[in-house]
Amino acid sequence: MRRFVIGQAKNLIDQTRRPRPHHNNIRLLSLLASDPIPVSSSRLFSDMPGSDSSSSLPVTIDSINPNVLKCEYAVRGEIVNIAQKLQDDLKINKDAYPFDEIIYCNIGNPQSLSQQPITFFREVLALCSHTALLDRDETHALFSADSIARAWKILDQIPGKATGAYSHSQGIKGLRDAIAAGIEARDGFPADPNDIFMTDGASPGVHMMMQLLISSEKDGILCPIPQYPLYSASIALHGGSLVPYYLDEASGWGLEISELKKQLEDAKSKGITVRALAVINPGNPTGQVLSEENQRDIVDFCKKEGLVLLADEVYQENVYVPDKKFHSFKKVARSMGYGEKDISLVSFQSISKGYYGECGKRGGYMEVTGFTSDVREQIYKVASVNLCSNISGQILASLVMSPPKPGDESYESYIAEKEGILSSMARRAKTLEEALNKLEGITCNRAEGAMYLFPCINLPQKAIAAAEAAKTAPDTFYCKRLLNATGIVLVPGSGFRQVPGTWHFRCTILPQEDKIPAIVNRLTEFHKSFMDEFRD
Repeated sequence: MRRFVIGQAKNLIDQTRRPRPHHNNIRLLSLLASDPIPVSSSRLFSDMPGSDSSSSLPVTIDSINPNVLKCEYAVRGEIVNIAQKLQDDLKINKDAYPFDEIIYCNIGNPQSLSQQPITFFREVLALCSHTALLDRDETHALFSADSIARAWKILDQIPGKATGAYSHSQGIKGLRDAIAAGIEARDGFPADPNDIFMTDGASPGVHMMMQLLISSEKDGILCPIPQYPLYSASIALHGGSLVPYYLDEASGWGLEISELKKQLEDAKSKGITVRALAVINPGNPTGQVLSEENQRDIVDFCKKEGLVLLADEVYQENVYVPDKKFHSFKKVARSMGYGEKDISLVSFQSISKGYYGECGKRGGYMEVTGFTSDVREQIYKVASVNLCSNISGQILASLVMSPPKPGDESYESYIAEKEGILSSMARRAKTLEEALNKLEGITCNRAEGAMYLFPCINLPQKAIAAAEAAKTAPDTFYCKRLLNATGIVLVPGSGFRQVPGTWHFRCTILPQEDKIPAIVNRLTEFHKSFMDEFRD
């Protein structure tokens, strides 16, 4: 009889526990609140030996690549650095704070917040990683028949069944075959495994395309604002120019073609050649899902203007509302009659999101279509410099695009796990959305997809003045105060860029469902106190 190995995660919050009163010893908390730690600043490691500007060591902050100094990544920036220090101190001074744990709502990292991995995926990965299990009689009692069969199929595609060896630089051919078949089944149009470049998550694929497209600061990439900081960071690292196009918050973070045209013309007037348009669908941090009609307009825009379409589709499984559906940009382009010679399109997928949440396994791929053979050779060359992506991530990427099918032993348990995770995410998103919209001065669009809410907060002028006095952005000021009072970690909207004069924060929907009421209570109590303190 098959043994189930997935247990229930411990409940990390006692929802009935009231916040403890402040302990007298809150010196660390005060220090953290008053000492910003920007991720781009050399002060981040100012307590390390040799970081003094008078050091005789050959590398100084003034001699490193200036593009590195321009690069910022707010998702793991100032607020998170403070949170990590608080977390360390909590282990020593448990009674020093009005909370007993740090709740990380800053990043889409599901398993760190007790989401369980998909059993079938992990069974196959375990068997591929430790092949000796396949020769043991007891394995058939511990693992499903289809996971054993899938592991053998994958291993037969790997020379010597060596999952610890380098693979082809684009990824193992048989795994790319499985991914291409999954894309074809999803879209209804052919997919070529030779178009698949397997990567350690989606991020290396984005970096690879920026390397290809950017040769100077006169090369621009159209990016949505608000945007996932990977794009601004990658553009900065490679010396290009981010050309912003603003999503319309009033229409549910809509993407207007008129805005794209406006920003394209503005960039041209500044001597910037726009090379590509980046679109995140479903949206990060904004959570909207594009309509197919809107996607058609975007494809036409790229075709007319000669732009590469960079389609970030890592949240394609995360759609929570019945009136919206995910459509890949490749499917949309092919349905419009555009083929390989008509439009350049790069689609990114990752095993880190969806219902699988395998962030630490670092798997993903990009599908590259509409490029000439000589350009394809250069993309392959860049991929070859990194040798290959990790094999565990490659295996999981193939499983994500080729999960159990009806009739397989694992199918029913797989569907139950998948639907359980996604339906819970939808409930969590709705609960947080409704709670945020009840708070004074906060408006939050509905969470149609992805893993985040991005509410707008109308801060009192006194709070803005206090933030200016503290030499920090107003939404960062709010998020730091929230962290110090509740232990909840959010990301200020300024880290994603936003319409000037507006303030936001990003909050994940990923804490487990039984923790959401406590998060809502903490946030509500803090917000009321904050507004009472700073109300004009």
